[in-house]
Amino acid sequence: MNKSMTESKPADNGYGDDVHVVEAAGKTIYLIGTAHISQESVDLVKRVIAAENADAVCIELDDKRYKVLTEKKRWQALDLKEVIRNKQLSTLLINMLMASYQKKLGSQLGILPGAELLAAAEAARTENIPVFLCDRDVRITLRRAWKSTSFFRKGYLFAALLGAMFDRTEVSEEKLSELRKKDVLAELLDEMGDALPDVKRVLIDVGDIYLAEKSRTTPGEQIVAVVGAGHVSGIIDHLPRDNSETMAEISSIPPVSRSLKIIGWLIPAIIIGSLITIGFQKGASVAGANLLYWILANGIPSSIGALLALAHPLTTIGAFAAAPITSLTPVIGAGYVTAFIQVMACPPVVAEFESVAGDMSHVGRWWSNKLLRVFLVFILTGLGSAIGTYIGGYEIVKNLLG
Repeated sequence: MNKSMTESKPADNGYGDDVHVVEAAGKTIYLIGTAHISQESVDLVKRVIAAENADAVCIELDDKRYKVLTEKKRWQALDLKEVIRNKQLSTLLINMLMASYQKKLGSQLGILPGAELLAAAEAARTENIPVFLCDRDVRITLRRAWKSTSFFRKGYLFAALLGAMFDRTEVSEEKLSELRKKDVLAELLDEMGDALPDVKRVLIDVGDIYLAEKSRTTPGEQIVAVVGAGHVSGIIDHLPRDNSETMAEISSIPPVSRSLKIIGWLIPAIIIGSLITIGFQKGASVAGANLLYWILANGIPSSIGALLALAHPLTTIGAFAAAPITSLTPVIGAGYVTAFIQVMACPPVVAEFESVAGDMSHVGRWWSNKLLRVFLVFILTGLGSAIGTYIGGYEIVKNLLG
């Protein structure tokens, strides 16, 4: 902690170690570090906001997450087809896995995830204090994290979240007491920091910069900022600095690098070029046989993936038809095509959206919940198509060179 920028709260106020008073940018900022599943944090933010004559309350939420926490019918506004069109299905899945992990722990602790953030907003309204949502758009945060992670580390992240979610180990009272004092997701990501440094950097380290800059630029001279405990030390480090010039960059999704675009088009170019060359060198019939092999090598594994996901019959047919084509373009994958067909043929109902956080921690419900089945279709047909691309591509190139 930077002592020159931070002064301790007088002991008689009784706030404890979770409240830091920071002088920055001509403001006095009461920085409250909370656990997102802690009743103690709920009580603390209410007490601080009621006691301090703040000009504004800044909370670690963006507009989307705030609506998720406050709107009972929020799922009715989610256009799943639009999510698929924008190729955000993987981002939505990771977001739901993280939310499910928090909800699982929250059920054992007897409190809903994010309750202290809602309590802060409600306490501020009671005191007629303006509320500012000071976190980065969660979709941008997750998409930046996803884009910055390699293919194999994406698998590690997915497996780690699934492992934590399906873990049936009973949490001891001692562990529960410890969890009440922590920002659980920050702790989880911190533990995975060595294996997933890019994810930790985007979700935690860059998040610290964003929250610090939003806190120091919130209107008013006395601010109460309510953030996850995992962000506190980083925010304190960044509050003395002007990070306004970096905000535009960290608030946008970086474009795909030129090298990745080239690689993305290189594979289709090799396949198509090989088929054309085979046609000239060995005749149309041989080229046709290789093309048929490509269709079967892609279509069969992808449709098997659909069958394993218990997809609608139209989805299975679509998987077979789409995979040979989508494998020849990096613009869209077979998983997105089949997920869209599945949503059209077997749309999830509102109740399944509302129960998804709990259903995710039970293996069998991934097939009974139609929303989770869309994710299974997306993953398994995409995996089948990827396998088929390598098998079919290898055979065609081998025939060209043979």
